[in-house]
Formats: sequence, structure tokens, C-alpha cells
Amino acid sequence: MKTLLVPVTLHDALPSVFETALLVARRFGSLIEGVALRPALAEYVPVDMVGGMTWLRDEEADQAEAQDAGARFVAAMEAAGLPRREPGAVCSPDASANAGARYRWRPDVPPGDAFLGQYARLFSATVVGRPGPEDGAPRMTTFETALFESGRPILLAPPEAPSCLGESILIAWNGSTETARAIAFAMPFLRRARRTLVLSAEGGMVPGPSAEDVARSLALEGIEASHKELLAGRRTPGELYLDTAESVGCDLIIKGAYTQSRLRQMIFGGPTSHILSQARVPVLMAH
Repeated sequence: MKTLLVPVTLHDALPSVFETALLVARRFGSLIEGVALRPALAEYVPVDMVGGMTWLRDEEADQAEAQDAGARFVAAMEAAGLPRREPGAVCSPDASANAGARYRWRPDVPPGDAFLGQYARLFSATVVGRPGPEDGAPRMTTFETALFESGRPILLAPPEAPSCLGESILIAWNGSTETARAIAFAMPFLRRARRTLVLSAEGGMVPGPSAEDVARSLALEGIEASHKELLAGRRTPGELYLDTAESVGCDLIIKGAYTQSRLRQMIFGGPTSHILSQARVPVLMAH
């Protein structure tokens, strides 16, 4: 987790996104890179169905918002005491590995989420705010673009800034390829955690290894993990994951995203959808 990408837009969870990235950077000596994320023109040309008119956002207003985003990012990093590294600066591999937490801001990014999906492939993880339907909430398209297009994990910041991250980890295990991939990406966290719980929930499994199998596999990696299999009762798997994380004091959840299709989860719900709407701790996700 040596490089973190933080796409910055002006939403209510921005302080939590910054703090989540800072907690990871201090833990691993990471470089945090911020970029201003602006919708592409095609993403914000709504049609007035009554009058048949379209409207465009003001380019100058967009530029001003991007500058504001950059100012907030830099202010948050400086307030945290991180040194700045200018884009394009070249260091030796040894120097970079031991440089400690630091940041840089890249101002020259094109508008549109497509850039984010491609650029995020260069980073250990992308830190985004938990999306939601409320005004001022982070956009779902930002989360989904980084998740599906980057090939890298997403670190989902909760609405309220966390005070710690990675000390006590819950793996929301469902037997799937997606969650196996999330565990692989999360190994830097798992190797440093004080406590790890592999949790499976009745009704939330697909054909695959059990929670006990995962715990045994982690033991071979030198990671001590307990395991638990819960009966659903009246709670959904997503509720079981979050309720258990809260009850045992976990500060990070590892979860594969969208084992079921997005369309199915939109219609019927699912663990990913529930966690996206309700998680109060950071969640590391991969697809």
C-alpha cells in the first residue's frame, strides 16, 4: 500500500476520505496523490423533458471547483504534517520505499470518470467516499469506475472520519473469486493487524472454500485469524457482516464487491449494496 490515489470532489464525506488516506499512508509510508475529478461534458448535459432544452455547466465554475478541491486537499495534507513531493520527481527505489508518508497534487487531469479508471491502475488503492443518494454524498459513478476499470482495490471511506484503521479486521467471506481477490490485495493490512476474523453468513455463500479454510490458508502466510459461520435468522448476510464488525470492534472490512450482478442487487438488494449504504468503518473492496 505504498501509493494511494484520492480523486477529490466537493462532497460531504471529503474530510473522511482525507483522514482514511492519511491513516493508511502513516501505516505504510505511502504517497498520497490527489486529483480533481470533474464530470465530462456528456456526463452533465441533462435534458429538460418538458421544454426539450439542454443546459451546460459553466466551464469557469468547473475550473474554480477543481481549484477549490485542490486547495482543500493540500490544506488537509499540510495540516497533517505531510511533506509535499512535486509531480514528476524521480527517486531511487530505496529512497521511495523509505520516504514515509507524503503527498502530491496533480492538477492537469482531463474531465470524466474514464481517466480515473485508467489512472488508478498505477496505484495500490483508490480512496473514495461511500456513495449515497443524498445531496452532497459522493457519486456512485466514481466508486464504480474505480472498482470495475482499475483492476485495483477500492478503499471506501465512511461518512464520518475513522480514528483508526487496520488494527482489527473482518473478512466478509462468501466463497467467491471477488472476495479472494480482495484478500490478496489486503495482505499488507492483514500482516499488520492485531486481530483478524473470517466471517461467513448463511445465505451469503457461493460454491467455494469455507471460512475455516480461509483461516487455515492465512495461517500458512503467517497470519493468525479466527473464523466464524453465522446463521442468518432474520438478518441478511450484509446485516450480519456489519453487525458483527461493530460488536467485535473491527475498524476495517475486507469484502469482494458485486458477486451478484449490479442489476440484481439494484432490484433485490445484496451484501455489497447493504455495505455501500450502511458501513460505518472503512471497507476494502475488489471485484
